[in-house]
Amino acid sequence: MKKYNLIIVTALFVTSSFLACTKADYNDTVTKGDPPPVPGGFVNSSEVAASSLLAYWNFDDSKAETKSKKTPLVDSNSSFVAGLKGRALQLNKGYLLYPTIDALNSTNALASCSVSLWIKVVNNGSTFSEFFTLARDTTKENDWLNILNVGVETGHAAGDANMDLHTWIGTYPAGTRNGADNINDYGAVAVDYQTVPNSGNWIHYVMRYDASTENIDLYANSIRVSNNNFRHRGGFGPIVSPTPTQVVLGGFSNTSTHFPLSSTLGFHGLLNGAMDELRVYSKALTDVEISALYQLEKQGR
Repeated sequence: MKKYNLIIVTALFVTSSFLACTKADYNDTVTKGDPPPVPGGFVNSSEVAASSLLAYWNFDDSKAETKSKKTPLVDSNSSFVAGLKGRALQLNKGYLLYPTIDALNSTNALASCSVSLWIKVVNNGSTFSEFFTLARDTTKENDWLNILNVGVETGHAAGDANMDLHTWIGTYPAGTRNGADNINDYGAVAVDYQTVPNSGNWIHYVMRYDASTENIDLYANSIRVSNNNFRHRGGFGPIVSPTPTQVVLGGFSNTSTHFPLSSTLGFHGLLNGAMDELRVYSKALTDVEISALYQLEKQGR
């Protein structure tokens, strides 16, 4: 009898632990200084995949990309606010356009890649909210879809309970773009995808593309939320980037952000929201690394 009781208790513990680990936390509570409740042994967020970090913006009262020291060529309607970790960038229907960042400017730099950042935005009923764009430079880019586009479908009604994370990736092996995307929408909730609340709280958003599996995944607060039916892109292969490239924060590559060859479409809004701790990696982060970034940055580390 005692043996069976032990099995039942153990099963209940394992089940409850699994459920606790797979349910995203969407509040803004920050507990600083506690050991991260994730494997990996990381103490600070800077330790996570450090050798694969290509670009990093901490927005601690600076708009410079910290590794290259590059500052914006164009700075429109930006300011600083309190972030999850130090200060954060606030855009009020604004954007930042950067010069070429060398680490993001080679053909195979992003063969597999991840983008990690904290976002604070709500549905606005009319326009998309683009947070990070990596495009061909302003003299060559003629489209709003590029190498990387990381954003949120905030065109849904302001009163909607949820919002949709949406990322596009592009590869140019023959010079023209071949694209793929994923989103947390379409199909059955909790089967095909997971919801993300339209709460206005800080959310940790990670885009991951793994060339070895040809899977594109989106994470919110360390939980994979993107659509299972769209994740595998057979035949896509490693991302091949055209050069030279430029980064836009807060907008698509279009006439509104100094890309004269690319039209601004009706749903192309400039960002009205905040971002913090933006990192671009030359690898597909593991689930452990994504969880570590979420836990450590939320604790201010």
